[in-house]
Amino acid sequence: MFSFLFKKIFGSRNERFLRRLRPLVERINALEPEAQALADSDFRVRIDAFRKEIKDNNATPDSLLPEVFALTREASRRTLGLRHYDVQLVGGITLHWGKIAEMKTGEGKTLAATLAAVLNALSGRGVHVVTVNDYLARRDAAWMGKIYHFLGLTTGVIVHDLDDNERAAAYNADITYGTNNEFGFDYLRDNMKFYANQLVQCGHNFAIVDEVDSILIDEARTPLIISGASDESVGMYRMVDELVCKLEPVHYSIDEKTRTAMLTDAGVSRCEELLKVENLFDPANITLQHHVLQALKAHRIFRRDVDYIVKDDHVVIVDEFTGRLMDGRRYSDGLHQALEAKEHVTVAAENQTLASITFQNYFRLYGKLSGMTGTADTEAVEFQQIYNLEVVCIPPNKPMIRKDYPDMIYRSRQEKFDAITAAIADIHKEGQPVLVGTISIETSEMLSNRLAKLNIPHNVLNAKQHEKEAEIVAQAGQKGRVTIATNMAGRGTDIVLGEGVPDIGGLHILGTERHESRRIDNQLRGRSGRQGDMGSSRFYLSLEDDLMRLFGSDRIKGLMEKLGLRDGESIENAMVSRAVERAQKRVEAHHFEIRKTLLDYDNVMNQQREVIYALRRDLMVEEVLDFVVDEFFGDVLDNEYAQLGNAGPDAEQEAAVLARLREIFNLDRVLPENAALPSREECEGHVRRMLEMLKADTGESWTGVQRYFLLEGLDRCWKEHLRNMDALRDGIGLRGYGQKDPKLEYKREGFAMFQETLFHIRESVFRVLTRLRVEAPAVEAAENVTREYRHKEDSATGLSYSGGGEEAAREPVRAAPRVGRNDPCPCGSSLKYKKCCGR
Repeated sequence: MFSFLFKKIFGSRNERFLRRLRPLVERINALEPEAQALADSDFRVRIDAFRKEIKDNNATPDSLLPEVFALTREASRRTLGLRHYDVQLVGGITLHWGKIAEMKTGEGKTLAATLAAVLNALSGRGVHVVTVNDYLARRDAAWMGKIYHFLGLTTGVIVHDLDDNERAAAYNADITYGTNNEFGFDYLRDNMKFYANQLVQCGHNFAIVDEVDSILIDEARTPLIISGASDESVGMYRMVDELVCKLEPVHYSIDEKTRTAMLTDAGVSRCEELLKVENLFDPANITLQHHVLQALKAHRIFRRDVDYIVKDDHVVIVDEFTGRLMDGRRYSDGLHQALEAKEHVTVAAENQTLASITFQNYFRLYGKLSGMTGTADTEAVEFQQIYNLEVVCIPPNKPMIRKDYPDMIYRSRQEKFDAITAAIADIHKEGQPVLVGTISIETSEMLSNRLAKLNIPHNVLNAKQHEKEAEIVAQAGQKGRVTIATNMAGRGTDIVLGEGVPDIGGLHILGTERHESRRIDNQLRGRSGRQGDMGSSRFYLSLEDDLMRLFGSDRIKGLMEKLGLRDGESIENAMVSRAVERAQKRVEAHHFEIRKTLLDYDNVMNQQREVIYALRRDLMVEEVLDFVVDEFFGDVLDNEYAQLGNAGPDAEQEAAVLARLREIFNLDRVLPENAALPSREECEGHVRRMLEMLKADTGESWTGVQRYFLLEGLDRCWKEHLRNMDALRDGIGLRGYGQKDPKLEYKREGFAMFQETLFHIRESVFRVLTRLRVEAPAVEAAENVTREYRHKEDSATGLSYSGGGEEAAREPVRAAPRVGRNDPCPCGSSLKYKKCCGR
């Protein structure tokens, strides 16, 4: 009651925030005549003066905001013919203050972003503007770049297929446009480089995320991963695929809500019979069991032309939110290989993680983060909890007059699509343009076939993500146009109404079913009614739709039955509409839990990642590395001699420590076979003499040699640690059966594994340096060795782009041939090298 009265008297938090901005907007407007009186050349002079104010006099961007916004508005008017509305000024202030600006479709978010971008670029630390695809990044950089150039600021764009020099130049610009994937992957790749002059990113100062809900919510369910091919065989996938084809419904159970498949007791027995194993759940068969479940999931849950398509001998994932093809993306944990086996295309080897980060943790690297979208309010709680971002709803420049009609609900999908086809035909006959939103390629193609039989001309947009898409969507408002598209096709592109179209009702939006997320439905509706235009929208539902079938209540079905509807009849019922919204809220909450769980686990990795990447940066930029080697040396010696204890070691302990010292420091070079354990000081002296000899041999290249092997050892151990953490993550959920919290267990065991990895990194340096021999021709080559990984991977589902790597022509000459990971260890232990000295 108190909260209600407080809002009634003082207004909501959003209204109070907007009231605070009115005086600031009035100050900007008051400066407009002064800005209009300036000559073109004066703008750069003013901007340079503001830069000097910030640099030399420690002026804050807030103190310069009115003047900078007024200059930017006038620069836009002179270069683009577009003058920022007052609501766009409010949007710009909201972005500058590190909040999310919810501005309806067509309100000019792209233009509003220029205000905050210019103001924050004055600090000289760079501004990143993040968009959803390469086309929008190029378009906005070229379009808004005219304003920035007029003001004397530079603009860069980060898109796919740029080389490192081009990327470095783009990041050095005052304002850089690019996609979320490219920014994230550049961060990961920078932390896999060997030399400081190979780095492309220049820090993380301020980011403006366009379509922030799509990037920070929809795409945040899977992390970015850079991976390389592993050495595992792919033969098992085809064998298991043939086995799953022999299973009958009695052998498995499917849960469509959680998209999981499990074997029944009869299924387990059948699999054991076909595989000729006694116990499928024996630890020795754990990999086999995993492949069976993934193959079952591929066959019974994932649908062709809905979840993926087959194209050019590849299984290509379809984005569930946009309907676009995600070329290069691969599902992880063998699921993608199971789909390839199912569709009888080439089965690619499973990839091994080399580096990964979630979008949540990447964007939290920025000192200041803001975003803009047309639909953020429904996810305001998640933005606040995960990113500490407040959502501000900015009123439209002109009142919304679009008519949103109640949903039409039918008993069956067949009846629903009959009604949709008839509705499109009637609307087309009137000349009113219609945009039909679908959630799958399968549905769009089915509707296209129906319209083709009626000779209704139309455009179909499914899984295309280039200039063609934006061009077709932009023309969707012309008279008589029928466009079938995924719910979010052409996002970021305005649909301008053709001549005479407002007089016949504007653009009509027809939704073929409700999406799991209310935001996606609102995005589709938002394609119509921009800037006060006429428009209308209606969604068509059936009880057989996935959302209604899986998450709708039985009360809806009971109501439909009581009404006794005949074939083809529909109802418009507020209770049903509310039930649909409740179902959407349940699904949204489920997806939020998925993202929250992903983040909880990645937070453990993020702490470790920060330690490794900080150490890596130090190794890359330090001009002298002797102190690092000395520190590592002391840690390793302390760790080994600590095994002896204070009570006086026995012969067995001494023998074990001596064996370890021989293994790590190659003491066989200086100690006879039957030598006793040297004291710590004697051991230190032996190793330092070996390192001094190597230093003398390498001469001026000594720091380069140290840097190379420090980074090489760190990367190798980190890669192995990531593999082990992936394995731990896969099985940690089983701890719940033992009444333990899996997240706490993952944190505890992950920390212990990380501590062990840090020791392995230290040891690996001396395993190499004490065995290294350098010949004169190899010294120069050692300076030029670059280990720049060029494999790319896109999400935990595995976005994988293969690029070419560049290896040095020569490597430092070794005293013995390179030992393979699976070769017998040369120390004579009879173990594989990776299990012995290669650890």
